[in-house]
Amino acid sequence: MDSRSDSTQGARALKERLPQADSVARGLGWFSIALGVAELLAPRMMARAAGVETGAGAMRFYGLRELACGVGILASRNPRPFLWARVGGDALDLGTLALSSNRLSARERQRASVAALNVACVTALDVYAAKCAGNTPRAPSVDYGDRSGFAQSPEQMRGAALADFEIPRDMRAPEALAPYTRSDASALQAGAGRAGNATDGV
Repeated sequence: MDSRSDSTQGARALKERLPQADSVARGLGWFSIALGVAELLAPRMMARAAGVETGAGAMRFYGLRELACGVGILASRNPRPFLWARVGGDALDLGTLALSSNRLSARERQRASVAALNVACVTALDVYAAKCAGNTPRAPSVDYGDRSGFAQSPEQMRGAALADFEIPRDMRAPEALAPYTRSDASALQAGAGRAGNATDGV
């Protein structure tokens, strides 16, 4: 019993240490988009970096595939099919590297071997994300565009806040300055004006 519980706890601890599949999937989506753009814009340079001898058209086709997978992973509620599509693309890339490395120079074969190792590592991430992601579809995004923030129509809400509004005591004018507030000051000025007019008449 103890050994089984220890193994269960160890597996649970290992699962907690592993990165979340959803985060891995998003990272792979952005990686696909970046790689696809690079293969579309600089196909010959990407071919030389990978140590393969392939045409620009084929490399651009690979770039379109990467872009489609990346956009699908990031935009879809269930990225699992696009992650498996990435696994298939990785297998195609590994086959291309294996076939091309047989007829290239030693230096280019070394580049192809490094590229194949990188692709194999990314393939492991793709398989992990494809197996774990998509079991629970992503929550649909909620559209609040039809909400105004008012409980009723703006016409009905206009002035509603002033109906029972009372100025807080710490925002009121002190009692000693009450006669000099706007309303009382205007009354005092009006009284003073009337007194002055009466004096002029005398």
